[in-house]
Amino acid sequence: MITRRNLLGVAAGAGILAVAPGMAARASDTSAGRWTGPRSANGWRIDPAAIATYRVEGSSATVALRPGPAATVLLHVARRWHYEIAPLDSGEGGGIAGHTTRRTVRAAYESNHLSGTATALHPAAYPAGGSERLWPHHETIVRDILVDCDGTVVWGGDLTPAKASHFHLVAGPGDAALARTAARLDTSVQTEFRAQTAGRVADPATPARRAKARRPPRPR
Repeated sequence: MITRRNLLGVAAGAGILAVAPGMAARASDTSAGRWTGPRSANGWRIDPAAIATYRVEGSSATVALRPGPAATVLLHVARRWHYEIAPLDSGEGGGIAGHTTRRTVRAAYESNHLSGTATALHPAAYPAGGSERLWPHHETIVRDILVDCDGTVVWGGDLTPAKASHFHLVAGPGDAALARTAARLDTSVQTEFRAQTAGRVADPATPARRAKARRPPRPR
């Protein structure tokens, strides 16, 4: 997987580039800590028994998530990332991470992994507080994925400290909007989002999609 950091590193090693504007390392605003509450930061109960493992459609990658609407929506995010940004089953960038029982967090939003309502896509390439950012055309795709999710998901690139690999639910348990979004994105019963390939997804460049993408959900 070629990231901005990979490319800049190669250029610097060849004596072509020493420093790129806007690419300086950014320190994390949140110190490492331990999450002790019974619920994750987004309000979902932490229950390791309420977790299932799913395969990301179109790949061999698997991820542990909260069953139901939570898994459906987060799997849609992962599927589009896999097809349109970088493969999740190549062994590069840290693959995909979902539920964990490890309570050490760099930021409060990472606690959402404890409830199975967050996923990190290539987390080794895009860690919390790291300087690595997505390529502009990849960020356009992420913004378009958020349009699909109708305000039920937030992207870590909009959070502090920033984490471009991170996505979590902002909709709580039993949220009607989450249920509606999941029903629309569920590839087991719908065809609109089945087989997400480059030629079978909504075009992020259309004026209507770009207008929606400029109004992302407020980060929480």
